[in-house]
Amino acid sequence: MTSRSPILWIRDPLACSDAQAAGGVLVQDSRIIEKVAAGQQPKQAYDQNWDASRHVLLPGLVNTHHHFYQTLTRAYTPALNKPLFPWLTTLYDVWAGLDDEQMQVASELAMVELLQSGCTTVADHHYVFSGALQHAIDCQAETAQRLGVRAALTRGSMSVGRDQGGLPPQNVVQDEQTILDDSLRLIRQYHQREDGAMITLALAPCSPFSVSRELMSESAKLAEREDVRLHTHLAETDDETAYCERLFDMRPLDYLDQQGWLSNRTWLAHGIHFNDEEIQRLGRAGTGIAHCPSSNMVLGSGLCRTIELEAAGAPVGLAVDGSASNDHSNLAQEMRQALLLGRLRYEPGQVTHQAVIRWATQGSARCLGREDIGGLNVGQQADLALFTLDELRFSGAENPLAALLLCGADRADRVMVAGQWRVIDGKPCGIDLQDLMQRHQAAARRLRDKVLDTVATA
Repeated sequence: MTSRSPILWIRDPLACSDAQAAGGVLVQDSRIIEKVAAGQQPKQAYDQNWDASRHVLLPGLVNTHHHFYQTLTRAYTPALNKPLFPWLTTLYDVWAGLDDEQMQVASELAMVELLQSGCTTVADHHYVFSGALQHAIDCQAETAQRLGVRAALTRGSMSVGRDQGGLPPQNVVQDEQTILDDSLRLIRQYHQREDGAMITLALAPCSPFSVSRELMSESAKLAEREDVRLHTHLAETDDETAYCERLFDMRPLDYLDQQGWLSNRTWLAHGIHFNDEEIQRLGRAGTGIAHCPSSNMVLGSGLCRTIELEAAGAPVGLAVDGSASNDHSNLAQEMRQALLLGRLRYEPGQVTHQAVIRWATQGSARCLGREDIGGLNVGQQADLALFTLDELRFSGAENPLAALLLCGADRADRVMVAGQWRVIDGKPCGIDLQDLMQRHQAAARRLRDKVLDTVATA
């Protein structure tokens, strides 16, 4: 007689984003095996139960766009109060000094910060490869495995430097063949294709103004051959549109389409400056949009047309973006920003708390091409975020689910990834936060000092 794995009932939450799971969920191994109706007992026998009556239950939040390394350059004085292009040119010279040790601690801190905010799937777009930083994606994969978080990593790239009319300095660009060869290596080494995959890889040239036409088109071909996804920044600012019209004689989306990117294999960061016709094309193609509200506000980039994009059929997900343009990695706070920013463009009845929670879970999962995460359905992964409402900011709240956004939840009390608790009582399991912060601060100082040394010796 074979013994079965134990079954855990996450029981009777205070509120739940899925009305059909108002009585909680049953978890076995890494999956949800039953949704329990309000006031009911599970249909299946269970071995353990965990009282969630103080908690609001959500599917684990899913981040769709980030730059982990930028946690090292938060609130960096020379880059403050600038729009995207001057902001980038200021910071590229700093990021050019990155090394593997700095990359590792920056990634660890960003992932832990996301995890504490209720995020169970982290995503990163890394495209800076300097002489001292050659193994950035390997670093990230190893860190995610150690922390037990789900990670959507991308092999980013830049091949057009300032000498060719691009924005980045020459010492952080690579030739096309080096990029493609390393992309293939990483896919074959880390990309998991099975249901419940913990690490996936995508190809992610940085932007139309930092890579060549050839790299864009060859990346699309390689992604199709290897059946992986594509990601890039697009339509973030009016400056980008003007750049594409000047250099390519077409708008950014037309350029993307010409290079073979307009498909349901692709998700795009920001996606602000699309016209009506382009929104319909994105919807027909099923191309996803990673909505980055805080970053769009910090850089003054504009308002993403989330409602029209979603109505057209384009998946809309949520993202914290880089920590130097936000300046945090907190996806719970990003939900509140998405709600408030959305209501500057739309009626309150259009951008509801339910809609934003959907973007941060189901919509984000669709952007990443995942059906096994982002919800509480039977068979989906047991990725859960549970929040308590026991702080002053929540006192008097009648609707617990709405209170998460309106009253400003910023930290989950419990987080489960693939059936394993990764945050307990608001603290990540097995992580010394003080030690992590000390190592991260030291790495940030060393990176800034390198810039000062370079200027002094110039």
